[in-house]
Amino acid sequence: MRHGVAKDGHSLYPAMPYTAYAKVTPDDVKALYAYFMHGVQPVKQANKDTDISWPLSMRWPLGVWRWMFAPDAVSGPAASDLTGADREALLRGQYLVEGLGHCSTCHTPRGFALQEKALTAADGSAFLSGGVVEGWLAKNLRGDMADGLGSWSKEDIAAFLKSGRNGHSAAFGGMAQVVGDSTQHLSDADVNAIAAYLKSLPPVNKDATQALAYDDSVAQALRAGKDKGDGAMAFLNNCAACHRSTGKGYSETFPQLALSSTVNSADPASLIHIVLKGAQMPGTAAAPTAYAMPGFDWRMTDKEVADVVTFVRSSWGNKAAAVSAADVAKVRKEVGAAPQPAR
Repeated sequence: MRHGVAKDGHSLYPAMPYTAYAKVTPDDVKALYAYFMHGVQPVKQANKDTDISWPLSMRWPLGVWRWMFAPDAVSGPAASDLTGADREALLRGQYLVEGLGHCSTCHTPRGFALQEKALTAADGSAFLSGGVVEGWLAKNLRGDMADGLGSWSKEDIAAFLKSGRNGHSAAFGGMAQVVGDSTQHLSDADVNAIAAYLKSLPPVNKDATQALAYDDSVAQALRAGKDKGDGAMAFLNNCAACHRSTGKGYSETFPQLALSSTVNSADPASLIHIVLKGAQMPGTAAAPTAYAMPGFDWRMTDKEVADVVTFVRSSWGNKAAAVSAADVAKVRKEVGAAPQPAR
């Protein structure tokens, strides 16, 4: 778990996040072992055969990978330079984020050998700055205002982790499973500690401290029928019923698009993916209804998706770059969406 080596001595692929679990204390590993051995009902289930093709199926290079990129396992609580009145909460949040939560496994970009470019905040601003996993952009969790958590409060983050939604966004893709299977079950103290730690991270872009401002002119133009552009018409025909002409949606039900960090991310992968294949919020104890959005891959061409995504990314105060039909075609292929309809 902490060293990336199986019982028989072979190296594990880093899809197993042992680079994060290396930060888990021996006492917590012992507690996990006791739980798995005595608190989980055993089943007899043969392991699946590997389908990794040669030469990637060779295990010996993984030992070299571990030597190059895996940190040493900790022997106890790690030293930290975190300070302040809420230092204990920050330390707990750091431990959960860097270790047991293995947040950086998805939310940190990867390098040439698929290693995380940073494993801790001390490694630089790449840590938790966003990464692409299975066609989804695992968002920037740092303090950037447009595409990070700069506009979210600690309470917003805690609500998201407990319920899968808040006034800013809703969990989708792999994060929906994370909330449904994991974070909703955390104690309030641990959720608040994670929120406090994430809010302590500075932005990737030191100049990204200015919040986006809402612009009502697009909503007025849509209501008055003055915007006849392809993107605006596609939005009215397919999106406005839930997300409204204001782009504000319905809080904690249909997520807002205006000033959304997902919408304003430089990489539009998640937004395109959602439009093509849809998404579903997790049902949680705090918010049991699993609201869903249908996919439009069968209904909209690559150009139509590009038009509506570009419209959303440039309306209501959003300031993200345009998306092309080629961008949509690439995502459509990567995520296995239906072929675009003939026109």
